[in-house]
Amino acid sequence: MQLFKCLLGLFVALLLAGMPLIAQKIDFTEYNLDNGLHVILHQDKSAPVVAVSVMYHVGSKNEDTARTGFAHFFEHLLFEGTENIKRGEFMKIVSDNGGENNANTTQDRTFYYEVFPSNDLKLGLWLESERMMHPVINEIGVETQNEVVKEEKRLRIDNQPYGNFAYEVFRRLFTNHPYRWQTIGSMANLDSAKLDEFKAFFKKYYVPNNAVLSIAGDIDIDSTKKLVNAYFAPIPKGAPVVYSKAEEAPIAHEIVDSAYDANIQIPAIITAYRVPGLNTRDAKIMSLISSVLSDGASSRLYKKMVDDKKDALQVGAFNYALEDYGAYITYALPNGGAPLDTLLHDIDEEIAKLQTELISQEEYTKLQNQYESNYADANTRMLGIAENLAEGYTFYKNANEINQELDIIKSITREEIRDAAKKYLNNNQRVVLYYLPAK
Repeated sequence: MQLFKCLLGLFVALLLAGMPLIAQKIDFTEYNLDNGLHVILHQDKSAPVVAVSVMYHVGSKNEDTARTGFAHFFEHLLFEGTENIKRGEFMKIVSDNGGENNANTTQDRTFYYEVFPSNDLKLGLWLESERMMHPVINEIGVETQNEVVKEEKRLRIDNQPYGNFAYEVFRRLFTNHPYRWQTIGSMANLDSAKLDEFKAFFKKYYVPNNAVLSIAGDIDIDSTKKLVNAYFAPIPKGAPVVYSKAEEAPIAHEIVDSAYDANIQIPAIITAYRVPGLNTRDAKIMSLISSVLSDGASSRLYKKMVDDKKDALQVGAFNYALEDYGAYITYALPNGGAPLDTLLHDIDEEIAKLQTELISQEEYTKLQNQYESNYADANTRMLGIAENLAEGYTFYKNANEINQELDIIKSITREEIRDAAKKYLNNNQRVVLYYLPAK
């Protein structure tokens, strides 16, 4: 099986190297089972591979303030085993059959997947149905994964340079919404949680009517429908998942603060603006603004601050798009002794230009071409297609978002880019964070 994976990877790489990336329409079939599970199937017979994925509409924003970290914890816990899969055997079954698997959690959703040779489609469906139908949630599994999560936090956050910057930004940008805490949550909250609380969290959120089963690859649609029905139809429907968005009052004045990190020697200047959620047109416009400012060596911030003035080692801007709100973030690390205020001034100058001047037609054309290339690249792998289809349904209630997104991007005008910068990127609407080495 390992040889199969190596040869397949080589074949795909050679194939892609010899052709331009062209955005192709993604055909798919979608329907609901009686238990509420939404199913999306995409057939692509170009390679003998299949991606089986389940996206649950639960993330850290669904947690209680005293029980943060539950969604991320379940990302780990649901690999422990089921009534029919012995503890510790889940990943071994996948690897023994030449597959790969993983999971990830955001503030808004949790995503599990397996990628197999296509003749193991049935195995992927069985594994995910087992995870959904009857996982074993007991004290041994909770204690084991509690230590795993603690080690992950130590490695990725506590002992990682700039590992806490997102938390430091979000807890200032959001004061009421659950986005204010880390996805990994509080270790104290996890330590104090009882087993019944973990079971209740699973029963509430990891149900078919709160999930999307997305399958992409070398499949036959009709036979796959029969397999999906056999493995998932018997799973009972859960109670409706009710979510109420926590509203944030607009930021009315600039918030300036400092945070300290014992793992860094070079400080950073960070700004963050609260912007609309990902299922809005404005979120897409903010992503284009990010590309103008910092996508590549010819971008405005990189050229000005790294190449020309040489006062920055790194500089960037990105739209952290989430379901309820987004965070538009800029950052810069100084080169030598450049003052952080100088870097902030440099960034603000470029934002002011976006607010008052239209980007050039040349920049606009380049922006559209970059996005089309990135869009096509994102849909070259079966796993990427499965995830994008699932996210389209989860966040837009429209799996066809995968085919409509590029047209929306192409319809965005230079005037809209200017107007969005003017609307959202003002000094009185932001957090300014001096991220400094601990003394």
